[in-house]
Amino acid sequence: IAEGTVNIEENIVCESKYFKIGDIVDARDNCYGAWFEGKITGIYKIPNNFLADNDSEIEDGLLYKVLFNRYPFNNPVSLSLKEIRPRARNKISTLSVKEGQKVMVNYNIERPSQRGFWYDLLVTSVSITNTGKAPTIKGNLFVGYENNVLNDCKIKFTDDIMKIERKTLVADRSEQELLLMQTETENPRVSSPFCDKCHDKTKKCIYCNCHVCGLKTDPEKQVLCDECNMAFHIWCLNPPLDKVPEVDEWYCMKCKNDENEIIKAGEKLKKTKSRTSTKSRNRGRGMACVGRSKDCTLVPLDHFGAIPGIEVGTTWKFRMQVAEAGIHRPHVAGIHGRETDGAYSIVLSGGYEDDIDNGDEIIYTGSGGRDLTGRRTATQQSCDQTLTRLNKALALNCNAPFNPVDGAEAEDWRQGKPVRVIRNFRGARHSKYAPKEGNRYDGLYKVVKYYPEKGKSGFIVWRYLLKRDDAVPAPWTKEGKLRIASLGLEVMYPDGYLTAMRKNDKENSPISKGKRKNRLQAHYLIKRPKIIPYELEENVKKEIENDQKNAKVWELMKSNLSSGKKEFLAKVEEQFTCICCHELIFQPVTMKCCHNICLVCLQRSFTAKLYECPYCRTELGKNYKIIEN
Repeated sequence: IAEGTVNIEENIVCESKYFKIGDIVDARDNCYGAWFEGKITGIYKIPNNFLADNDSEIEDGLLYKVLFNRYPFNNPVSLSLKEIRPRARNKISTLSVKEGQKVMVNYNIERPSQRGFWYDLLVTSVSITNTGKAPTIKGNLFVGYENNVLNDCKIKFTDDIMKIERKTLVADRSEQELLLMQTETENPRVSSPFCDKCHDKTKKCIYCNCHVCGLKTDPEKQVLCDECNMAFHIWCLNPPLDKVPEVDEWYCMKCKNDENEIIKAGEKLKKTKSRTSTKSRNRGRGMACVGRSKDCTLVPLDHFGAIPGIEVGTTWKFRMQVAEAGIHRPHVAGIHGRETDGAYSIVLSGGYEDDIDNGDEIIYTGSGGRDLTGRRTATQQSCDQTLTRLNKALALNCNAPFNPVDGAEAEDWRQGKPVRVIRNFRGARHSKYAPKEGNRYDGLYKVVKYYPEKGKSGFIVWRYLLKRDDAVPAPWTKEGKLRIASLGLEVMYPDGYLTAMRKNDKENSPISKGKRKNRLQAHYLIKRPKIIPYELEENVKKEIENDQKNAKVWELMKSNLSSGKKEFLAKVEEQFTCICCHELIFQPVTMKCCHNICLVCLQRSFTAKLYECPYCRTELGKNYKIIEN
């Protein structure tokens, strides 16, 4: 029951069969749909005609005022019986968790690898390995007021699994249980911090407290800016205020518009008094300093193997574009990986003299051993390399026990972890397999062996033998070139790049009298290869046929098959992009108006009490059942 929907102050204070005032409980905050620690501060009776619809749990016609421990300065929230339960105090060992059991776990819906809030989980699988690691627990997560379900959620924090305490009648409790219900837990549960800046650890923070003094004292004397959303004590303002302004909107000095600087009708532009911002450090003109315009969300950061939709032979002009596509995330580093997991991708750019590129076989040199102070990205070897960090990550891809001293060689190298290989045009100085322009994705390779060796510089370097293990033909082969031409793969430039280059060349080229041919047209003109229509795979056809809710959409998408696979996938991505998060739809929900949206995005909309389609505003209703398509 939402706060403010009924005036509980005018109702009669009464007793409950299940709880007493002062009981320590877990309560569900409808804003997040998760369970938080709290304390009952009041119990009131509400009118019979205001009772919520009965669910599986019988309501008792009472409202419970709960003060959340997470928000001690906020007013208590009015909740119904089904939204509160006794405080969870007992942890469950991962070895005792069984399938079909309902427990409370910590989970972050948006970032599963980080700390989140506490939700109920119905365990669907428990996988126990022989390596001594903790079991892998997966299940269906119950989120929100209506207990919407997120299927197949993998729990990261398996050491923090809590037993759900059931409601019992007050009359049936022993003296010890009554005392326990009134006693606060010694160690609060760890949740996602309220403030991302201080992580709720420091006493002073200008982001979650007063933006001037950093103190959280006297919240009733704080005023919130409607622009930057920062809080200010009235005495910390310049000039200070005597009381909280009684206005609908209030802005701090940084956000408030000066009436003297507003240009009225007929007036000229005014010069600004503030100095133009200049960077304290010159970072050069390299593309490594350019920020990304988008991120790859199709796969997680720690994804091994190919990226869906990225064909072998795809070429990008700049490394920044390669990072945006998710093929190789770092802008400068040659190895992308984690020393606890493995390497996901490498770049062959000709920066190491010990690299040997034979196409299907590569002898790759590890990173490190160079002085890269300042803005240098490449220099001569100055010390020995060590098998740590990214070098260790690439070694873990080898299907052999890790040996940091002598290296190792795999007996069955094809069983190792795959690594994506990108060749840079700078490698053409030493290899005939490198592209003439840009950065080309050449498929998946496996690490056969790794070993230390004295390099040409006289220092120890770590070398890796990689062999190609990809069913798609390599781009330098005859079959690979025909495939690239049939798919219509060309060098991909950033948006507006070619237009800017044409304009720049036109401005810098001398103007000659008489007739002249447009040299730029010849320079930038690209011969368009014949596009081969894309034919859907059999498994894709079956999936499309099963998706009856989007039958009309798929019929429209099939009209783009004649334009090739690249154009077809681009249209599908455009059609199935979520209007809320602007990413490819994850766990799609097809609404009754036939629009598609992410399951989490629609649940977040319902939590905000917006029971309508975000596209066309079709009314869905509060009791609309959210079903994943």
